[in-house]
Amino acid sequence: MTMVGDSPASQSLIAPPKLPRQMAAFVYEGVLLFGVLMIFGYLYSSLTQQRHALQGKSGLQAFLFVILGIYFSWFWSRSGQTLAMKTWHLRVVRSDGSSLTQARALVRYVLAWLWFIPGLAVAHVFQLTSSGQIFGVLALGVALYAGLSRLRPGAQFLHDILCDTRVVWTRPPNEVSAASGR
Repeated sequence: MTMVGDSPASQSLIAPPKLPRQMAAFVYEGVLLFGVLMIFGYLYSSLTQQRHALQGKSGLQAFLFVILGIYFSWFWSRSGQTLAMKTWHLRVVRSDGSSLTQARALVRYVLAWLWFIPGLAVAHVFQLTSSGQIFGVLALGVALYAGLSRLRPGAQFLHDILCDTRVVWTRPPNEVSAASGR
């Protein structure tokens, strides 16, 4: 296992985490974001007097895209961890182990949509309208994107390579103190 940095704080960072751990955090993040999107979707519909789900759909999507950008860039630039990443002991750092800036976190957020773009493109090209078909295509795209990451150096995702970032596993505090003999 490779350690990131030499400082005591960085001694708990180990790279890279296993794919099942990353995918569990990915799914858990989706569960948490469901609540965030519901709250802000309600706020948007209240502020715009939206009376029908299709009324102002593009505006709602753009608003939620911005909300998600704020959510991810704020957490990644402050601690390197979203709520789900804390639960699964994952952290996003720069390749040299340092913290992300707000700008780099925002770029990572935009590039992280590479998880979904191939599936959305297939759904658009084949004019899929069934939610089951769209979900299936998106799930297949996510699985392929995740699987292809294991073929790259350091098992990194494409958006992390492009942003000069990586996701690392952080040992829980009780394991760090046990490893250091405390």
